[in-house]
Amino acid sequence: MPRPSARIAITVAASLLPMLALAGSVFLNGVKIDGVTNTRFEKATVRIDAEGNVHIDAPGYAARVTTVTPTPATPSTATPPAATPPDAGVVAQAPAPAAPTAPTSVPGRITQRYWLVTEQTTPGMTDFDIDVYVNSRWLRRLRNNEDQVVMDITSQLRPGANAVTLIARKQATGNRRSTSAQNVFKVIIGEGNEGGGNVMIDTPLIRFQKTAADAQDATEEFTLTTR
Repeated sequence: MPRPSARIAITVAASLLPMLALAGSVFLNGVKIDGVTNTRFEKATVRIDAEGNVHIDAPGYAARVTTVTPTPATPSTATPPAATPPDAGVVAQAPAPAAPTAPTSVPGRITQRYWLVTEQTTPGMTDFDIDVYVNSRWLRRLRNNEDQVVMDITSQLRPGANAVTLIARKQATGNRRSTSAQNVFKVIIGEGNEGGGNVMIDTPLIRFQKTAADAQDATEEFTLTTR
């Protein structure tokens, strides 16, 4: 079955499955999703902790915000520290160069929806993991061996200019799985819409990619202006 093209459509796999009511909360990939019903996750791992919380690890799925009306941030002279990725065992220090200071937000509200999607020729072949920072805050790590990621990032953005930093790190410690430039790991961020189980990227704004032929870590900074 051919992979979806990021230029045309990204398909979000979703089906329905009734879930048992538990005393604890439900978390999808670390994001609390209490109140969600009639949802099924394919290829997922489910764990129940001692407090009755249900943890669902489902690569390729992400909690998203369907209605976004952000409150303008109060101007401040202090710059909040950049968040640290949770995988401290892999990243022991802050990236160099450091994620840029976020541009000053402007009054207003975001009227479009913004999506991050990934596409790989063959998962795992590039040996690159990619960290995503938005406005100096760590958003998530895109792993080279996971399935396609489709993520609504609208709630992470401010009205106006936003700083987006993508940091790719080579993970291979022994023999490389491939050295072919034909094995590509792409990250695309842009304006889009969702309907019928599909996400349409109407206006790609950021494109970042690494291939298996690349051997060095790389950092690239972008400015994403919302509207």
